[in-house]
Amino acid sequence: MCRLPVFLLVSLSVSLPAFAADIENGRKLARQCSVCHGKIGVSKDPEVPNLAGQSAFYLEKSLKDYRSGAREDRRMTLIVEPLTDEDIGDLAAWFASIEFTVVAPE
Repeated sequence: MCRLPVFLLVSLSVSLPAFAADIENGRKLARQCSVCHGKIGVSKDPEVPNLAGQSAFYLEKSLKDYRSGAREDRRMTLIVEPLTDEDIGDLAAWFASIEFTVVAPE
């Protein structure tokens, strides 16, 4: 019997939704996000989070939480309400696919 290390199993389970997602559909759906979150998920508004480079798992959970009411924001709730689970997965995969570089101060 093949036994994989626990960290590998966790890593695989966290990244699997991104493999099943349609990144190109996510890019199309993200057009509605660009007003607040920027064209490629980098916001110019300090009160609006950047989405580029975020974990697909985090983004998917956040969007589903807005849709269910577990997380509250009037604008986000209105935007995610009509999205299907598949749409949410596609959006999460799109934003997660964007490479975002962070440079720490010296």
